[in-house]
Amino acid sequence: MNYSIQHIASVISAKTQLAADTTIGYLLTDTRQVAFPEASLFFALNGPRRSGHQFIAEAIKKGVRNFVVQQGTSLPVVDDCNFLMVPDVLAALQELAAHHRRRFTIPVIGITGSNGKTIVKEWLYQLLQPDYHICRSPRSYNSQTGVPLSVWQLNESHTLGIFEAGISAVGEMERLEKIIQPTMGVVTSLGTAHAEGFSGQPQKAAEKWQLVKHAKQVVYSSDQRAWGELAIRDKEKKYADWGEHATAFLRILEKQQDGADTNIDTEIQGIRVPFRVPFTDAASVSNACTCICVLLLLGYEPAAIQQRIGDLQTLAMRLEWKKAIHHSYLLNDSYSNDVDSLGIALDHLRQQAAANKMVAILSDIYQSGLDETELYRQVAGALHARGIHLLIGIGPDITRHAAQFRDAVPQTAFYPSTEIFLQQHSPEILHDSYILLKGARVFGFERISQGLEEKVHQTVLEINLSAIAHNLREYQKKLQPATRIMAMVKALGYGSGATEVARMLQFHRVDYLAVAYADEGVVLRAAGISLPIMVMNMEESGFDTMLEHQLEPEIHSLNGFRGWQKYLLRQGVRHYPVHIKLNTGMNRLGFDAADIPLLCQWLQEDNTMLVRSVFSHLAASESADLDGFTREQAERFEKMGVALQQALGYSFIRHISNSAAVFRHQRLQYDMIRIGIGLYGINVANDSEVALEPAAALRCTIAQLRDVAAGESVGYNRAAVLERNSRIATIRIGYADGFPRRLGNGIGKVWLRGQLAPVVGQVCMDMTMVDVTGIAGVEEGDVVEIFGPHLPVEQVAGWAGTIVYEIMTGIGQRVKRVYVEE
Repeated sequence: MNYSIQHIASVISAKTQLAADTTIGYLLTDTRQVAFPEASLFFALNGPRRSGHQFIAEAIKKGVRNFVVQQGTSLPVVDDCNFLMVPDVLAALQELAAHHRRRFTIPVIGITGSNGKTIVKEWLYQLLQPDYHICRSPRSYNSQTGVPLSVWQLNESHTLGIFEAGISAVGEMERLEKIIQPTMGVVTSLGTAHAEGFSGQPQKAAEKWQLVKHAKQVVYSSDQRAWGELAIRDKEKKYADWGEHATAFLRILEKQQDGADTNIDTEIQGIRVPFRVPFTDAASVSNACTCICVLLLLGYEPAAIQQRIGDLQTLAMRLEWKKAIHHSYLLNDSYSNDVDSLGIALDHLRQQAAANKMVAILSDIYQSGLDETELYRQVAGALHARGIHLLIGIGPDITRHAAQFRDAVPQTAFYPSTEIFLQQHSPEILHDSYILLKGARVFGFERISQGLEEKVHQTVLEINLSAIAHNLREYQKKLQPATRIMAMVKALGYGSGATEVARMLQFHRVDYLAVAYADEGVVLRAAGISLPIMVMNMEESGFDTMLEHQLEPEIHSLNGFRGWQKYLLRQGVRHYPVHIKLNTGMNRLGFDAADIPLLCQWLQEDNTMLVRSVFSHLAASESADLDGFTREQAERFEKMGVALQQALGYSFIRHISNSAAVFRHQRLQYDMIRIGIGLYGINVANDSEVALEPAAALRCTIAQLRDVAAGESVGYNRAAVLERNSRIATIRIGYADGFPRRLGNGIGKVWLRGQLAPVVGQVCMDMTMVDVTGIAGVEEGDVVEIFGPHLPVEQVAGWAGTIVYEIMTGIGQRVKRVYVEE
């Protein structure tokens, strides 16, 4: 649905500076995701460190001409732009979305809770899609900005809305409720996530319950006492609760695991009704019970629900980046295919691809509620707006509309079915590409994924780019608005893969990257990374490389200075950016205080170099008992910095804080901070108030299981002689993959099937044996977690008698890296 700019101004009570009468169809809060600039309205939201007003000029360059800005903001002088001025830009966005929602009288389901919101939303979409045209939140768009952007997608074709709402502080849900205006409310489990914003669980529950205060129907679990207590206070609603309580709407009589399924025996209004849920984990069973209650409230007969619940499918809740054949990368998002989620997936594709070739493999889109011609016109527009180079369309519908794509995408190819594509396509056409695979389930795109994925070692290091972005935001919260960020991506991004991580960091606008050697910087430049890059180890053999790829050297000695200076003079280069490292007590690298007078003199001699930053390295920022020495280092750093400043006569960036210092020594932020291992969720400061998320998980699989009798030995040199009859699993990881030999003979453990299994015998080069005796259900092929969400890497490092850095950077290059985004 479209609105005139004047109408929007009236809705949000804005003062206006209008240049033209414009129709708005899209709301925009991020200039990195401009797709349809002429019809977009940019809301200049204020973040914790940056204001959206800083990006107005960038948006104008990309063709955006309509803006909502805060009153009193200095506006650019542009003749053809419309500006709507309001006291609170976020409140204006929310009010516009609430106004849009009030135009619809369709049923709307609002979902909240600590866990399971997105799963329940997507399962309800699966269950109800045959009967409704559904508008739903894209992935986990459940925040103060995500909810209004989700609700804005409602149009005249929709017959049902499903939106999720997440909060982290008191007062937030009241605002979201006014936007969603649910006719049915769903509350999932109440957990501990975001607990820091509330005085306790009762307050957290009461705040979440605000979403359902005007809903006529509410679904919840009566096994959770907090929800039951809130429901008792409001008897005007129709409740559909599930649980073991005798009065529950859906009473759970018995749950029994049966292979990969769970059989649930229930009672509905005195009638026994069995359900088969195709999952065994407790969370999935709980989410399925919630969905059953929703369908019962919507009037579905138990028999119909039995069939649909039994057909529920696992959801890939994350976007996975995998290496593909022919030097390509694959973004597999094939669990659903609709116009709304397509735009989000295309934005992820563009984020990682940078300037590289982008390919979209799309199937027919079903049940869009749009006329087929209009549907594929919109798809073509979305592809064109993101600069897709090649479209491969699969299915009779998209093939029938092939002509719509010829002007939108430079190259196109169409196939009537997945089978014909697999038979006829030439894989070489996808070389050196970033590929989006997105198709409806009926097309079986997993067969395409299997064919495109690079076949490598079964041991996998999974890097969650969303977790890294979250951790970056956690650091940003601690910074002064003007403090910049240098992200360390040396040593292959601490083993996680520098290129992919650097692209994500560039997308999230860090200020600097740092690598150990020039070759690492060259790889980043080849991948389209344009951020300034500091090289921490400059070698004479790499001087040409530094200059060719605009890499900025760290200089830490007088000899190093002279060598670089002579090279620049020979090249006729002036004012080349450099970074001066000072030794303040680490005594590893850096200029000493006695070197400063001569360094100042040389810097002023011929203007070959421009000092971009001056920095030092803290030796013990994480240690409270050495805080006195940290203060001494800071004093030396400030003194030497003042001397350089006075001699040079111009300003430069100062930085000394590392990951731990950001939290423990906030006074030392200066102009920039450097973060490395903290980005991966390693809380080196041991600060309990910091909500970092683990970003890396190392996993392998079981190659073989065998029963070994007591008295038999396992592994090389008979290092382990069994004292009991044991079940031994051989797992696909060894010291060549980065699993330290020090973890052998019971010192280390791995996690599988919900339990820890100790290492038996010595760690081999490619394999390791673990004792799985007593762990039920273990099978060959089972996934084993070496470290990750269930087994922290800090624990593994502790067992190995080393530090997390060594574990992370020691992961072998034959280990497959997989990148996921939530």
